[in-house]
Parts: sequence; C-alpha cells; structure tokens
Amino acid sequence: MNLGFLGLQFSFGLQQGNMGPIYSYLGANEAQLPLLSLAGPVTGLLIQPLIGAMSDRTDSRWGRRTPYFIAGAILCTLGLLAMPFSASLLMAASLLWLLDAGNNITMEPYRAYVSDRLNPSQRQAGFLSQSAFTGLAQMLAFLTPSILVGFGMNKDAVDAHNIPYTVHVVFMLGAVLSLTTILWSVLRVPELPLTVDERAHIAAAPRGFGAALAEIAQAIRDMPLAMRKLALMSLFQWFGMAGYWTYAVYSIARTVYGSTDAVSPEFHSAVLTNGEVAAFYNGIAFVAAFAMVPLVRRIGPGPLHALCLLAGGVGMIALPFISTKALLFLPAIGIGLAWGSIMGNPYAILSNAIPPARTGVYMGIFNMFIVIPMLLFAVVMSRLDLGFVSLGLGVYERVLGNDPRNMITLCGLCLICAAAAVIWVREGRASAVRLAEAAA
Repeated sequence: MNLGFLGLQFSFGLQQGNMGPIYSYLGANEAQLPLLSLAGPVTGLLIQPLIGAMSDRTDSRWGRRTPYFIAGAILCTLGLLAMPFSASLLMAASLLWLLDAGNNITMEPYRAYVSDRLNPSQRQAGFLSQSAFTGLAQMLAFLTPSILVGFGMNKDAVDAHNIPYTVHVVFMLGAVLSLTTILWSVLRVPELPLTVDERAHIAAAPRGFGAALAEIAQAIRDMPLAMRKLALMSLFQWFGMAGYWTYAVYSIARTVYGSTDAVSPEFHSAVLTNGEVAAFYNGIAFVAAFAMVPLVRRIGPGPLHALCLLAGGVGMIALPFISTKALLFLPAIGIGLAWGSIMGNPYAILSNAIPPARTGVYMGIFNMFIVIPMLLFAVVMSRLDLGFVSLGLGVYERVLGNDPRNMITLCGLCLICAAAAVIWVREGRASAVRLAEAAA
C-alpha cells in the first residue's frame, strides 16, 4: 500500500537536498533561500485542504482517491524532469511550483487512503509504516549523488548554469520512480469499494469548488480538540525542520570544508556530505519507524513523539560544533529519530480524533499546520529585494549574522519546544488512544 509513498517522498528528498544548492548555483544568496522556496508551503496551504475535501466527495469509476494520485504523479514527474535544466532563478522557482503542486495533489489523498483502508487499531502501524517508507525513500534520494560519484561521475562537472550533472541524473531517476511506484500501489492495492451509505452521503453533498471551500471552513469550525492542540507542536516542529533543510548544507560547508562559495569544489563536497548525513538519518528513521510500533502501543504516540523530538533537538544543537565529517553522523541519529516520529506519530493521534467521513479534509487542514510554520519561517528569516519592494523581515541577516550555524542551533531549540508542546496533547497518551479505538 505504501510503496507509492516511496516514490512521492523520493521527490521530496530531492527537493530538500538540492533546491537550495540549485538556487545558489543560479546566483541566489543565502538570505533569499527561504522566500525562493515558498512554492512548497504555499501550494500545500492551497492545494492539500482543497484536494482533501474534493476527494472526500469523489465517487468515480476509478475510486475516491485514485484520480488524484494519478494527476499528481504526472505533474510531479514533469517537474522532476525539467528542474535540472533551469537556466535562471525564475525558471527554477516556477518549476518548483509545478513540482510541489504535483506532490501535494498526491500527498493528501494518500494519507486519507491509508486511513480509509485500515481499522482504527491498525492505523498506528499503518502511519508508522508510511513513515518508514518516507525514511527509505529520502535516504535513497540523498545518497544517490554520492553513489553516482562512487561509480565514477565527476562531482565538479557542471552544465552551463553551474548545475552538476549528478543532479541531472538523480532527478531523472526520481521522475521514473515517482510515477511507477504510485501506479504500482493503486493497481496492486485498489481502494475499498464505497458502502451504500457512503455513496448516498457523497451524492447528497454539494459539488464543486465552492462546496469544497465551504466544507473546509465548516471543518475548521468543527475541528476536534486534539487537532487544535497539535497546532502549537506543529508550529515549532516544522519551523525547525524548514530551517534545518534549508541551511544544513551551508552549515556543513563552513564547519567541515571552510567554504562559503557555492560554485567551489568544497561546496560540492559539502552537498554530497549533507546528502550522506541526510541518507543516514533517513535510514535511522526507516528502522526507528518499525521499532516504534510496539512502543507506541505501550506509551502512546504523544509521549513517544516528545522523546524523539527532544533527541532531534539535541542533535541539531550539536551539529554546528562538529568540524569532522565522520562525527556528523552522531547527531544525525537524534535527527533520524525525530524525523521517523514526525511522519507517523502525529497522524496516529489525529486519525483517531477525526470523523471517518471527513478524513480527507482534516488531513488536508492538518497539512496547514505544516505549511503555515514554513511560510512564517520564510517571511521572518528571509529578505528578497524585488527592486520596487522588499519581502521578508531578514532575521537571518539582521539577527543570525548570515551564519547558517546559528540557524541550525535555533532549529534545535524549536524541536525541543515542540517536544514540550506535544506533552500537552493528552489525547496522544496510551490510555486515551485505547479508549478511542474501543469507541470506534
């Protein structure tokens, strides 16, 4: 069921590991990076709740969620194929909007699809399995450039726009993987047929764009208490992850390779090292997600998530103080535990708190808890001068001194705050989860 999530998350891994460097190769400075990466949070904010609401109301010959899987996979494939050929910042940013639109169209129905097919008692294992595939996919996405170099590709061979040819190859692989794995999943594990009551509910519901927006507004008003509590945790959690993904490679370039020049061989080495570290922590996430299945039943997804976030925060704080490549993998263990939990445990809490008929729309709204912190991060940290107007507060320059190491430290503190916030979500404790399962 989750094999298609591997292809989807391979694409996200390529974005996390390569979009910042691609922008730098094309002439962007570090302070501009968060605003140039707005495509992800903005498309997620607009598309995921809308697609979630629409998929809840879809009754087609191909299924409830499947049409969105296919449409999103095609857009994602096109974006991946074109991205390495970007000739300017505008072209790269525009293609990122296309790529993120495809990813988000597929992402939300995929989470609802897992919830649709599983009984309440199985959902914790289902979402942690999805988290495991996330770790595996992103591990492969980050590691593939180093593998290509190991097989003889020159890491410093670049095209006319300073984009390494290793990036060209890995994005083509991602395009193939994204489309084929999603098609495999929907063909091998078709959606469960809708019941008579579900069909009647869909038939009676109003259709169209306006109806979907009205459903989103109504769902926000009716939002379960557990979901409201998760918002504070998500604010700190995703602010920290957004900063880490954007600036980790720049921190490593300074601490390990002593470079601030994006077109230097040392920076190319830093990009590969960041990929190897990210592959390692995603490998940890892959293993940890399966190891968490018995633990989450014993102590609940909430306390377990808090412990994992704490480990991730400590790892991020330690990272800027390390100047030896081999030692970078030690704090990556904590980051991997946090990432493995982030992609599974909050969804386990959420799935038992929301009504099944509105799974799609609430999963979409929950994604707003991801993208709003990322939007906030972009506006607060970045500054982009368009000539006639300047966007963003520029905290990265004005407060953090244009130093990515300070950013990574801040990100670690954010994860620790998220760990404290999730303790407040009593619905994530083992006793509350068992009561929810019994009621269902």
